[in-house]
Amino acid sequence: MKIEWLGHASFMITAEDGMRIITDPFGDYPGLSYNPIEEAADIMVVTHKHGDHYGARVRGNPRQVSKPGTERVGAIEFKGMATYHDTSKGRDRGENTLFCFTVDGVRICHMGDLGHKLTESEVAELGQVDVLMIPVGGHFTIDAATASAICEQIKPLIVLPMHYRNDKCSFPITGVDEFIKGKPDVKRLDSSEVELKKGQLPEATEIVVLKHTL
Repeated sequence: MKIEWLGHASFMITAEDGMRIITDPFGDYPGLSYNPIEEAADIMVVTHKHGDHYGARVRGNPRQVSKPGTERVGAIEFKGMATYHDTSKGRDRGENTLFCFTVDGVRICHMGDLGHKLTESEVAELGQVDVLMIPVGGHFTIDAATASAICEQIKPLIVLPMHYRNDKCSFPITGVDEFIKGKPDVKRLDSSEVELKKGQLPEATEIVVLKHTL
């Protein structure tokens, strides 16, 4: 399986059989200067419908997965957990759905724009997570400290930080360095892609910082 970070909260996950899943495909949005998404996908996972997560017209007529609950698309089961975009139960920024799904034996969790800590029961509901895609920039989402605490709760094998300030995102949020500082097992790849196989994942949590494709 290959995971490519397009930018912001958008990843392209390509299974060994060629099936492609895109997450939170951003559109034209103030503060984002990523190039337009032109990739095709079979499935589109949308955690919430703000324009920086749901604005691109993704080619390939993908099946959209965007609601809490369980939904099966082909051989893949998507489990959506209802959460909030803020610490006030959605009053400020609305709802957000976390999605967990398994590709080629690797369980992935995309947290969208999670805005609050997780309870122990929510962590238990998520279950085992191999790859965690988590926002770390703060202000609109959880900040670096809360993201770190959630990683400690979930104990994923791979952490892919997202939704942080960079050369293509001028939001009033922090960069990835605030999240990774002082942490062991951080890999900054000179690439926007990482290849993962079920039997070759690390034994303890490893943070992988990717370059954005777009």
